[in-house]
Amino acid sequence: MKKALVIGSEGNIGVPLVQYLRNQDYEVMSADIRSGWRPNFLVADINQPIDLLPAFDWGPDVVFILSAMVSRVTCEQASGLAIATNLGGINNMLQLCKRVNAMTVFFSTSEVYGPECDPMDEAISNPHPNNRYGLSKLLGEQLVEYEVKHHGLRAVSLRPFMMYDENEDLGDHRSAMIRFASNLAAGRPIEVHQGSARGWLHVSDAVRAIESSAHVKEYSVINIGHPDIRSIADLAEMIRDKLGVSKDLIVYRDLPERMTLVKKPMLDRQRDILGVVPKVSISEGIKRVCKRIKERLAAGEAIFGDEKIE
Repeated sequence: MKKALVIGSEGNIGVPLVQYLRNQDYEVMSADIRSGWRPNFLVADINQPIDLLPAFDWGPDVVFILSAMVSRVTCEQASGLAIATNLGGINNMLQLCKRVNAMTVFFSTSEVYGPECDPMDEAISNPHPNNRYGLSKLLGEQLVEYEVKHHGLRAVSLRPFMMYDENEDLGDHRSAMIRFASNLAAGRPIEVHQGSARGWLHVSDAVRAIESSAHVKEYSVINIGHPDIRSIADLAEMIRDKLGVSKDLIVYRDLPERMTLVKKPMLDRQRDILGVVPKVSISEGIKRVCKRIKERLAAGEAIFGDEKIE
């Protein structure tokens, strides 16, 4: 049985990834900065690697590094913490991965590309991120590649595009898919950025791609996403229609600074290297999200957050 260490296990990707790995017969150790206790779980901060020594002494075959300081707005506001975590913290994890010769899956972001890169192609693009979050993740990728080339690290870097899950946290800090569904279902207005477009990858497809990346033999940077690119206006209308609420709840705004208008990833490597083609369509995903969001709000779940991202 393979051993997998998931660092950042309690987030919106970590939780379903841990479950998927267990279903694939992995033995899983989890770690996260969020407090808690259960067997095979450690509370740890990647900036304080000593607390993760027991996890690496356990001898993982593969380490999934999901932990990071995230979001455009937060990384601009807390720039010191962002750089310390997304570079210094990642360096800590890479050194520990090398000590146990573990395959390393580094979770980057589509924000590394910036607004001028179309299509967003891992093979030929020269990324120019326009926010500190994307910059710190790009530098993290370069650190991973350096360790691969010069110190024998086995690794892969993933650039995820717009992943969503009907069970993820609710709030204005989440992606447009969840934010639109939760706010519209609660009778609240939503803001749509004019001209923006994205593809949406359901978490059930995302975890297949993430697990598959653990088997990559040579270092590569790989986009993971959905090829069906839709305007955010269309997404909002599809969700509004599924929920049966008023069109007056959709408000159109110009794109804020440090955001990318259209994200169109090349997904050849996802298909050819990872062997993953998304199964969940945008219409099926919206159906699942709207159904589950209504159930969660009816059960009294609150909506938190104050940041909007797409």
